[in-house]
Amino acid sequence: MQAFKKYLAECIGTFVLVFVACGTAAALGCSAEPNAAYFLTAAAFGLVIVAMAYSIGNISGCHINPAVSIAMLVSGKMSIGDFFGYIVAQFAGATLGALALRGLLGPDSGLGTNGLYDGKILASLLIEIVLTFIFVIAILGVTSKIENGAVAGVVIGLSLTLVHILGIHFTGTSVNPARSFGPALLRLIGGDATAMSCLWVFIVGPLVGGVLAALCYKFLASEKKA
Repeated sequence: MQAFKKYLAECIGTFVLVFVACGTAAALGCSAEPNAAYFLTAAAFGLVIVAMAYSIGNISGCHINPAVSIAMLVSGKMSIGDFFGYIVAQFAGATLGALALRGLLGPDSGLGTNGLYDGKILASLLIEIVLTFIFVIAILGVTSKIENGAVAGVVIGLSLTLVHILGIHFTGTSVNPARSFGPALLRLIGGDATAMSCLWVFIVGPLVGGVLAALCYKFLASEKKA
């Protein structure tokens, strides 16, 4: 039952992330050009993390992101069983969030999907790896000390806002495979395969970035103890 509660919390958290943050991008017409919608979208992603961290964080750790979960797995902070349970829950939550958005805003709203930077696969992949690395290593650092518990949610939320401020211009910022999958799937169901055709970039990039962040932080922390 405890495992189910964790998975349900992850599903709910990822639902909220897609529904509110991707919904903000879709509703405001966020584009690559810096304007009010651009910065409000970046803020929405960060604020959702803050809200979820202080609501479901004590239940599941509030990963709501496969890139974070794989980093925790590599760091030895979660079991392989929980890892797969979290992944399924996150993808389910993201899909439900995108479904709710489609019902609210319609199939032509874009649903906050990601896209390649100028059609460049390698550049987009690199951007996602680097931004995810920055985001995940911040998470690993701030959650490494119990005394940081009171401020961890704020730090993580601000870190996600930070990478969005740069990343929206390039790819719309994924750093989260589940967040990219849900909207891409619902657009595909609506007859638009554009987002789905490059979805692999927004799955591979964040997962690689998460693993690299875990390995790097593990190395840095071990050197500090030595």
